[in-house]
Amino acid sequence: MARIIGVEIPNAKRVETGLTYIYGIGVNLARRLLKETNIDADIRVKDLTEDHINRLTMAIQRSYRVEGDLRREETANTKRLIEIGCYRGIRHKRGLPVRGQRTHTNARTRKGPRKTVSTIRSKDKRSELKSKGPETKKK
Repeated sequence: MARIIGVEIPNAKRVETGLTYIYGIGVNLARRLLKETNIDADIRVKDLTEDHINRLTMAIQRSYRVEGDLRREETANTKRLIEIGCYRGIRHKRGLPVRGQRTHTNARTRKGPRKTVSTIRSKDKRSELKSKGPETKKK
């Protein structure tokens, strides 16, 4: 397994696919990196030389935020929104959708599982209902 920016990339994968194992690098960015560093996208990770790995590492470190730095930046941005108390920050704080989606129905991913609200009847009501018996319709 090749190690790029502290991430183990499986040997059997193509380089293009293997780079997407790094948080912050998708397919398009992986293709752009390979083009910048003049590495063929079709070769396997096991066939990368030390020179290839060094070129990829340098290109990523020079131009992009990935892995821990990117995660820290994202959480810092979310915390900043919460601290300043803007609408988006409030939505983050309450665990609701942030980008204007409807919440009357849907939004279960953000809201979590349904919290069922049951009605509690008093003993008097319960006994009253039992004594009446089933209601019949009059014709």
